Amino acid sequence: MRSGLFVTGTGTGVGKTAVAAALLAKWPGAGYWKPVQTGVESDDDAATVRTLVPGARIWERGERLPGAFSPDRSARLAGRELTAEGLAALAPAGPGWVVEGAGGVLVPLNARETIADLMVRLRLPVLVAAHSGLGTINHTLLTLEALRARGLNPVGVVLVGTPDADNRAAIERFGGVPVVGEMPRFERLAAAELGAWARRDLDPLGRLEEFLKGAPG
Repeated sequence: MRSGLFVTGTGTGVGKTAVAAALLAKWPGAGYWKPVQTGVESDDDAATVRTLVPGARIWERGERLPGAFSPDRSARLAGRELTAEGLAALAPAGPGWVVEGAGGVLVPLNARETIADLMVRLRLPVLVAAHSGLGTINHTLLTLEALRARGLNPVGVVLVGTPDADNRAAIERFGGVPVVGEMPRFERLAAAELGAWARRDLDPLGRLEEFLKGAPG
């Protein structure tokens, strides 16, 4: 993979999928890849992205596992084993892919590896999705620290929820990374609303464009 962004979160349910879809709405030439999805009987992030960004370029290869658990547990219950090497081998070629992780940076893939090991293999710059409210400063700074400790490059944070200027300022000051968007909790998350927000308010200074350039238009 030559260019793109890896979207991770400070935890599960922080809005990674919506952030990934917003990137595709902002840069329509970019593509989407979910390397590992658990709980497929009730949850399909790729399908959500397809609904939010009609016509999105989606790479379908990846591990799809039943059971809404961490990837290592879902794989174990299914009698399978995930590895960072094996997942990286499924990655799409070419530029401009938005890759969405599972949970946070240190979610286990197996008894030895975490999502961070996959991120290291893919070597993509990282965009962090985080809650905007109480607790986010600590969670976000810990995530940034874990990324940098592994030689990964966090290039921005998107805060999801009610805007909080103090939390934003603290993350930028102590984390040394820009907050490139403040995504509201949409009353109705749909393609039109998400697309309008992304085009208007996501990364208004264009900091992320260099990582998605070269994607087919």
